Amino acid sequence: MLKWLWLSALVVVLDQVTKYLVTDSLQLYQSIPILPSLNLVLAHNTGAAFSFLSDAGGWQRWFFAVLAIVVSAVILVWIVRLKQHELRLAIALSLVLGGAIGNVWDRIMLGYVVDFIDVYYGDWHWPAFNVADSAICIGAILLIIDALFNKENQQQTEKK
Repeated sequence: MLKWLWLSALVVVLDQVTKYLVTDSLQLYQSIPILPSLNLVLAHNTGAAFSFLSDAGGWQRWFFAVLAIVVSAVILVWIVRLKQHELRLAIALSLVLGGAIGNVWDRIMLGYVVDFIDVYYGDWHWPAFNVADSAICIGAILLIIDALFNKENQQQTEKK
């Protein structure tokens, strides 16, 4: 199932290109309205998801980088071991892998992750995110769907 690694590569390329374009076009925290409830805003996230531990003093940069590298290696091994019929799982894992690599690249090279998508309603703003985060979320949703609805794999496991 290594043939699905093109999807991981596509996520990394789209993520890095969009981050470059936004970083090149906006000042830090500058916001540009795109649609109702959607802005482009340049933000630097030194923490994890939703800026968790962003003010932890710097150790989190390397902790999250190492964690992402280990998780990426595990996902890669998982993809290698997939069976031909496990298509949804291959797509899900490839999306998560691409997102993890996109964000770990930022973390290692810049010391923070570039976020730029700002979704809001009224005065309430979801934490800013990026293409890599979106790929990780879509991949995670597909993993949950696969776990809940893939009866064929569950039946094969029970027969063993």
